[in-house]
Amino acid sequence: MPLKFSSLFAVLFLMFSIPGNAQTFPIYKTTEKITIDGDLSDWKKPFLGPFLIHDSAVKTAQTTFVSLSWNDKNLYIAYRSEDSQIIGSNQKKDAPIFKTDDLVEIFIDPDGDGQNYIEIGVNAFSTNYDMLIKCIAPDCGGWNTSLNFDILGMEAVSKITSEGFCTEIKIPFSSLENIQNGHFIKPEIGTKWKGNTFRIDYGNTTEYTALQAYKSSKFGFHQPEEFAVFEFVE
Repeated sequence: MPLKFSSLFAVLFLMFSIPGNAQTFPIYKTTEKITIDGDLSDWKKPFLGPFLIHDSAVKTAQTTFVSLSWNDKNLYIAYRSEDSQIIGSNQKKDAPIFKTDDLVEIFIDPDGDGQNYIEIGVNAFSTNYDMLIKCIAPDCGGWNTSLNFDILGMEAVSKITSEGFCTEIKIPFSSLENIQNGHFIKPEIGTKWKGNTFRIDYGNTTEYTALQAYKSSKFGFHQPEEFAVFEFVE
């Protein structure tokens, strides 16, 4: 029988969630010390969601929520993923887990031009990859990506829970600033970046889900022209 979130968690999600059809999402500044361990009991910022089927905005079989925060040095992302049948395993760094494992992802393309942006994925066992997407569209060369790319100082940890798994990611801004033609300028209050957060669920029914659903399906999750806007706020 599928596991269900407790009624308490359901209430908290409703209280601290933002509707999935929003176009601009906040990244809240924090002064709290955040330990990347997959334990979200001390996470204090609101969660966004639930995620929807990425190309139809249909409700998902299992819920996913995400929260983003930042300080002067790092971007932090936390996910709560309901999962009654976790698929995956502990694998080596940069393994192509997006083909086989339940995982959460984030794409960040500050200027939304579809070139030189990042993709990060983490499964329930903390295996992670970081990828540079140099180009996806035919007019810039088409599907040019690289896993031989490292975000120095990135941390990513998942923790399996009774409801599924939780994930935390830390991304140092200093590492992103080194991406050539990526336009990853260190943010300040009011800065806006394009991006989206995702989940692939290979459970009873395979689902590709996103915080911001798309109208188009031509490039799967890679729709920079339809990415949401993330705004760095106080």
